[in-house]
Amino acid sequence: MTASDLALLTAAEMGEADRRTIAAGTPGIVLMERAGAAVARAIRARWSPRPVAVLCGPGNNGGDGYVVARLLAKRGWPVRLASLVPVRSLRGDAAEAAAQWRGRVEAPDPAVLDGAGLIVDALFGAGLNRAPEGKAAALIEAAARSGLPVVAVDVPSGVFGDDGAAPGPVAPAALTVTFFRRKPGHLLLPGRALCGETRVADIGIDAAVLGEMGPCLSENGPALWRPAFPRIGPAQHKYDRGHPLILGGGSLTGAARLAARAARRIGAGLLTVVAPEAALPAYRADWPGAMALPMERWDGLLADRRLGPVLIGPGAGAGPALRETVAAVRAAGKSLVLDADGLASFAGEPQALAGLLDADCVLTPHQGEFDRLFGREEAPRLVRAQRAAAAIGAVVVLKGADTVIAAPDGRAAINANAPPTLATGGTGDVLAGMVLGLKAQGMPGFEAACAAVWLHGGAAQRVGAGLIAEDVIDALPRALDRVLDRALDRF
Repeated sequence: MTASDLALLTAAEMGEADRRTIAAGTPGIVLMERAGAAVARAIRARWSPRPVAVLCGPGNNGGDGYVVARLLAKRGWPVRLASLVPVRSLRGDAAEAAAQWRGRVEAPDPAVLDGAGLIVDALFGAGLNRAPEGKAAALIEAAARSGLPVVAVDVPSGVFGDDGAAPGPVAPAALTVTFFRRKPGHLLLPGRALCGETRVADIGIDAAVLGEMGPCLSENGPALWRPAFPRIGPAQHKYDRGHPLILGGGSLTGAARLAARAARRIGAGLLTVVAPEAALPAYRADWPGAMALPMERWDGLLADRRLGPVLIGPGAGAGPALRETVAAVRAAGKSLVLDADGLASFAGEPQALAGLLDADCVLTPHQGEFDRLFGREEAPRLVRAQRAAAAIGAVVVLKGADTVIAAPDGRAAINANAPPTLATGGTGDVLAGMVLGLKAQGMPGFEAACAAVWLHGGAAQRVGAGLIAEDVIDALPRALDRVLDRALDRF
């Protein structure tokens, strides 16, 4: 798998890829035939022959449906086809595909599902941007109530391909077949949960069009960041592998301790936690490999050019003093990972961070922290993360089941490998420590954040049920082995 394979295309970008391919000499009807054939093959590979109801919409997605219906019928599958619009109103490639269908075209009535054993949803594709209404909504609702397996062409109708939103009715798919590249809505929730198994079919669009278009959005995976991933050479020593700093809290030490252990486990050669004197025994008792020094040493450590980057936030105590500490870290020329209390200290004032940070700094908010820092806004998660990164000039990791990593230059990645078991205390502190440890070894902020998020999910998958934050750290060596050995990109 290459970075190109991980590219995600919006509906507009997919349309542009189609247009460029057609302009290069491949007729649109050929692309439609290939798309329909891919869906028909996927159906035959998964289900035995049975009565099928094919639901067709007014555009090219509906045209794909006509191809699917024809090819399944040719193989002896009983097919009923219903269309939202009369065949005479279709245009272009969809009209040509419909003209080759020799069966009956039925009215868009839920009765078309009677006696079916499978539904092909070819009503609307990834370009939909409003909730289905009227007869379309009634068909979708009937399909959802039927309990029959649904195969979605491109995306389940009602799911927005650009952001995964589903404001109206959707019939959850058992299988979704999309074309050339995934769309953001295949990975962002709730779309991801509604797609079932998602397959990407090759319909003959050359990957070179991606380079011409310059897409900036990707699915997160090793191919995206492996070239920048730190590797240990035979002559390396601990000082070559970075020496990050963590500002530890006085009364709540657990968060910083988790972050410290994660940073070391992911490869930092040395690590120092700086904390109030009374808390030092807690830091020193846990893992003797991490140094714990009193706050009196902080200024001197910041002045030491050999040390850095710095993590501020886990258990540090929010307030004006922490804001001053952030400013001091940046004044010392050190890169920064900002989490938890570090984010809370700037709540409602993101502009104060904009003058402090650069593109190598990383913020790791969950949704609540993000809203408190940047304010609530009715916009998709992906859009909000990208806007925030551009506004403050730093990498933003908007954590969740569909974590978005956004860079200020417009690049963004959507992560899809995080299991729900990560919804437990301390896992965010572990992630912040992992980002810190990778940055300490020389990874740029965006790549370090992407790698940390993916490895965080991969390690959690290996643990399984009963996971606690410490388990993620302990599972990291096996997850790292897979990346360093250039093994499979998925666990």
